[in-house]
Amino acid sequence: MEKRLRNEIKEVMARYPVAGSAMLPALDMMQRQSGNYLSSEALCDVAKYLGTTESKVYGVASYYTMLNLKPVGKYHLQVDTNVPGFLSGADEILSHLKRKLGIKEGETTADGLFTLSAVQDLGSCGTCPVIQVNDTYYENMTIEETDQLLASLSRGVMPEPDKTSFFGSECGMLLKNRGRENSCMIGTYEENGGYQALEKALSMPAENVAAMVKDASLKGRGGAGFPAGVKWGFLPKGDPRPVYLICNTDEGEPGTFKDRQIMEYDPHLLIEGIAISAYAIGAKKAFIYIRGEFRWIAEILERAVQEAKEAGYLKHTDIVVHKGAGSYVCGDETALIESLEGKRGYPRKKPPFPANSGLYGCPTIINNVETLAIVPFIVSLGPDEFKKIGTPGNYGPKIYGVSGHVNKPGTYEFPLGTPLEKILQAAGGVKGTLKAVIVGGLSVPILRADEIAGLNMDYDACVKAGTMLGSGGVMVINDTVSIPELTLRTMEFYAHESCGQCTPCREGSREIKKLLQKIVQGKGSQADTKTILHLCKNIKGRTVCPTGDAFAMPVEAMIQKFRKEFDDITC
Repeated sequence: MEKRLRNEIKEVMARYPVAGSAMLPALDMMQRQSGNYLSSEALCDVAKYLGTTESKVYGVASYYTMLNLKPVGKYHLQVDTNVPGFLSGADEILSHLKRKLGIKEGETTADGLFTLSAVQDLGSCGTCPVIQVNDTYYENMTIEETDQLLASLSRGVMPEPDKTSFFGSECGMLLKNRGRENSCMIGTYEENGGYQALEKALSMPAENVAAMVKDASLKGRGGAGFPAGVKWGFLPKGDPRPVYLICNTDEGEPGTFKDRQIMEYDPHLLIEGIAISAYAIGAKKAFIYIRGEFRWIAEILERAVQEAKEAGYLKHTDIVVHKGAGSYVCGDETALIESLEGKRGYPRKKPPFPANSGLYGCPTIINNVETLAIVPFIVSLGPDEFKKIGTPGNYGPKIYGVSGHVNKPGTYEFPLGTPLEKILQAAGGVKGTLKAVIVGGLSVPILRADEIAGLNMDYDACVKAGTMLGSGGVMVINDTVSIPELTLRTMEFYAHESCGQCTPCREGSREIKKLLQKIVQGKGSQADTKTILHLCKNIKGRTVCPTGDAFAMPVEAMIQKFRKEFDDITC
């Protein structure tokens, strides 16, 4: 291992209370030095420097999809083919690349220039089709643009990506700086009132700040909708162990791309929210766990943290930006903790819950990006004023990510409880004839077109309609789409992303995928459809983490609500 790299890893290790947390950063740095893959010798070097076993290092490296244990080309082309990509023409882009390069998925061209992969979700749902080339996203791609990209790469030139995307904000809160020049810089943020809420919070007793968040009834925006203030209240009182705050920015579920907007275009809003929340719960150390594919966003956050430190805003807490390495399951809070500790991202059995025994066995709070970004507004406005936004029991702003068959896919900020029809209008309206909508990310039950009339987009109304608001990732599906094919694409994602720890999820996801493949190929029977429903029923509630439910519920709903489409292609 080169001396320079050893020094860099040493610096990273010093950021963490436990050196083992430097595992993923060390593997990432070693991979970059070693031609974008990890040889057995490279893994051995990492093990020696971290003071651990080679088997442990291999176990971690073999778990995460971004860590390459085989050589890849100079340019690794990864096409997102999951549901938003599927609805936006990603399959055509992938097929074109196969023909153009003369290789299949997972192969490398003879000259070693290109490796081609199909991947499951890149968090670019509103700007599909997307091709990730090494660390760079090329979004809204067409066949012509793909050819231009290949030609440029063949000349050794990585072109500048087009960052065009649609957005809108009725609230002027979470997306208020979106579109502003230099929106990532602290000066721009301060000009618009930034960090005033932190100064107000620091002038109050910490318990009063926590009480404000609880009184505001802020529901967590990560998917479950659990009240953030109540979660904070689970921390043990008078415990001598350190308290940790983790911002979950893994954002890996198809249809979900809201948190990226805050981090990429208004990072100081998130930093301020973390700083206030850390003060409120007594956390001297906070972590931002960001999915590894968002490397450029991690760099934006690191610069924002440094600016905030230099401005004196983070004297009471230290914030570390920690990159994941490719795992949907690490969106689960206990799997995220395992990953942050330098392990495979396996969810933990509960109890104990993270608030009592989380990171390094200490009291830990995990909140979503959007949740923490709302905290400064609660402090600024006060709970009573904050609760004037939204509907009873569902308060505050919400970013809805709209993808699929709309004219202006993008992110749109509205008060919680805004009618779905209004959100779809903001996204330019539906392309073609509406067939179905998935309103909260891929893990929630689908709704038919006739079920969305009058639907208000808040947690309670969605449950009443037979689905969930989840992350607010709205995927719009028109009548050109085969629901059996959509169901298969759904299961391809979950079968690929299952961590394999528990049998119902590991075996169930694979078996449902195989049965759906038979059905879509015209080789299935109605008995296969019944078997899928039977499996879904028996998987729900029987897995270590929510992943089992995350695929059983949507697959079950797709079959039950569009049964005729399945029966028409089975015998």
